[in-house]
Parts: sequence; structure tokens; C-alpha cells
Amino acid sequence: MKKLIALVAAFLIALPASAQTVAVTGGTLVIGDGSEPIPGGTVVVRNGRVVAAGANVVVPSGAEIVDATGKWVSPGIVGGFTRLGLVEVDAVAPTNDTVAAGSDFSAGLDIAPAVNPRSAAIATNRTGGITRAVVAPGTSNSIFGGQGAIIDLGADMDAVMRPRAFQFVELGERGAARAGGSRAASFAMVRNALDQARRYAANPNAYGGQTSDALLNRVDASALVPVVQGRVPLIVHVEQARDILNVISLRANYPRLNLILVGVSEGWTVANEIAAAGVPVIASALNDLPAQFEQLAATQSNIGRMRAAGVQVAIGMIDDNDAHQIRYSAQYAGNLVALNNVPGATGLSWGEAFAAISSYPAEIMGLGGEIGSLRPGRRADVVIWDGDPLEVTSNVDMMLIDGVEQPLTSRQTRLRDRYLSIEERQLPQAYEW
Repeated sequence: MKKLIALVAAFLIALPASAQTVAVTGGTLVIGDGSEPIPGGTVVVRNGRVVAAGANVVVPSGAEIVDATGKWVSPGIVGGFTRLGLVEVDAVAPTNDTVAAGSDFSAGLDIAPAVNPRSAAIATNRTGGITRAVVAPGTSNSIFGGQGAIIDLGADMDAVMRPRAFQFVELGERGAARAGGSRAASFAMVRNALDQARRYAANPNAYGGQTSDALLNRVDASALVPVVQGRVPLIVHVEQARDILNVISLRANYPRLNLILVGVSEGWTVANEIAAAGVPVIASALNDLPAQFEQLAATQSNIGRMRAAGVQVAIGMIDDNDAHQIRYSAQYAGNLVALNNVPGATGLSWGEAFAAISSYPAEIMGLGGEIGSLRPGRRADVVIWDGDPLEVTSNVDMMLIDGVEQPLTSRQTRLRDRYLSIEERQLPQAYEW
């Protein structure tokens, strides 16, 4: 590992970023598009983009070669649904920017300025192979949380790849609570908001947002205009089957809605309807117990069964340590592979499972041409692992984001190294006999 890192560091220092041509050879290559791993594959990177990747790729003359023999090479993992960079300590309010309970705004909130590139969680998840993430706000006094972003986990201060990438809304049990106590109120609120956005779009200068049925100020109404026009996705958190179908039915009145469902514990029970509507899903992979009444049909076979029915589905981590431990998504994908060995269960193939944490979330967010795989032209987010990336014992040996090598240190690794070997004289006196 040390030899590999030293080699990479040497050529990264020697060449300007815009001129680098790097060939990673000899490893088990994962394209990330749902195909199975390729033994002895090669990926070529130039100017921060993937040039070629496959089994018989010719290494360009003059390219710097990284020998990954005995290792695995993959695209970076894309966190399908997270609150990464918004929280440092959950219980310490000044470090938690997921919700704005005292704000007059809801849909108009933009979380991009709140993303902290120096968050300890970003460094920790980078060491786990995460290179990009979908970052969503939470909700407090409204069903609308605001506008989420797509970020990269590079070690710099420019984390936001795409601001205002989607609008987030809570329905189901939590949405009912936000709207006044019932699902009827939450669906009335979302329909009213979309109607007000249409009214604002038709005549912004005439929109006052002060009428008794408006319930939206100008900032929030303006933020929902690209949603009703289909230019910005609407990510909707629902778990129960009837809520899923109610969300899909919104298209009868708002046909241009670009819907994305998140959570979706009971999705398998209405998988055919979801597939027929062409609505993609970012599902929780580990929901196999009914933690709430809206999850009574939860099963770990949910993703596999939806995939088998033709639903476009990726793995997300809503309400599952979604601000801190996105690196667990690789383990969850591995669980779905192992599920194939359980009688009566439905999992994913290895290739599909890895794609569920790489190209599938990228495609759902409209960024499949940029990130999530090692297909030619994609951004060079490349990870070299010391073993199968879906095995919990595997670690990251090297990572590139946009073709630039990233540090693999975090607060945890520094604490480990500090206390791994410590002399007695360095211990506090309280530990002396």
C-alpha cells in the first residue's frame, strides 16, 4: 500500500493536473454500470476524466502507470440520500443545519451555503470510498425542507457540485405531523403549494403570497416554479404503499412533475405501479422491521423485488445515520448480494448491487453522464481497494476525485495512529499506579 501511494504521489507532484494521463492496471475492475467485475482490467484517466476502462484497454504512451494487481478498482460511491456536511454533532444545535425551525421560509431554503467541506464526517466517509453525495435538508414547520445539493467529498473548500439540485418534501406520517396532523392535510398542503407556484410563474409581479389560501411567500413560491415545470426533481419521502400511490397520482394534475421517491419501505407491494409510472426510487436497504405503522410491510427484499419489477432503484440512507455514516452503504449493498442465499428472499447481483451505490443514484439525479461509473467521459472518481469493496473488511488504498488524489486521513485515523503505540511517560498522571 505504501509503495502504491508513494508512486501516485510522485507523479501527481510532477505533473500539473490538466496534463495528467494515468493508467490503473491489473486490478479487478468495476465499471459501476451494473455489469460484473472484470479481472485484470485497466482504466485510463486524462485531464480529470475517464478516457477508457475495460479488459483490453491499450495504455497510452507516456502514461503514468499504477499497478493495482491484487486489488479492486471502482468508481467512487455516490451517497444516494444523505445529510452529509450539514451536521457536526447531532445534539448541538449550532452545528446542525439540517432544519430551520424558526425560519419564515421552507421550499425557498437552499442548503448549499450550509455544507461544511471541513466536516469531520466528510473526511471519514471519504476514507470509506464515498466521492459524491446527494445532500438533502430536513423539515420542521412545513412539509417542504428546501433545495438540496449534489456535493463531492474532495479535500478542498469547493464541495458543492450542483446547488439547488432538487426540492425535498415530507409526506407520510412525518408529513402529516408537519401539516397539522393528518395525511389529508399534507396532501392538501402540497397541492396548494404547487398551485401557488403555477400562479407565481404565470405572473410573478402580481403574486403577493398574502391571500388566505396562498400559504407561501414569494421566495418559497419562486423555488417551486422549476418543480411544477419539471426542471428540478421533487424528492418525496414516503414509506407506506398508499402514500406511494398518492404521490404518483399527483401527476394527474401536475403532469410535468419529475418525481423521485425516497425511503419506500413498502415499495415492493406496489412495485408494478411504480415501474409503470416510471418513478425512480432511492430506497433504504436495511428496513426489514416495522419501526413505524407506515412500514408494516418492510422487508430487506424490498429493493430486489422492486428491481425485478422494473423499478429504477438506488440505495439511500434517510433516517439511518444519514449525516455521518454514508460509508455503510457499501455494506448494505453487500447484504443485498448475500440475500440471494436466503430461501424466499430477493437480492441483487454483485454488479447491480454496486451500481445501486454508484451509477444508479447518479442517473436518478440526472448526473449519469458525469459521475457514478467508469464509462468514458465521466469524471475521474476512481477508488482502489485492497479487496472486494462490498466486503466490510476491505479498505481504500487510493482515491481520485476529478482525477486528483485525495487524502485518506480523518479524525478517527489520526486518533488511531496517536494511541496505537504510546509510551508510559506520555500517559496522564491519573493513569499511574
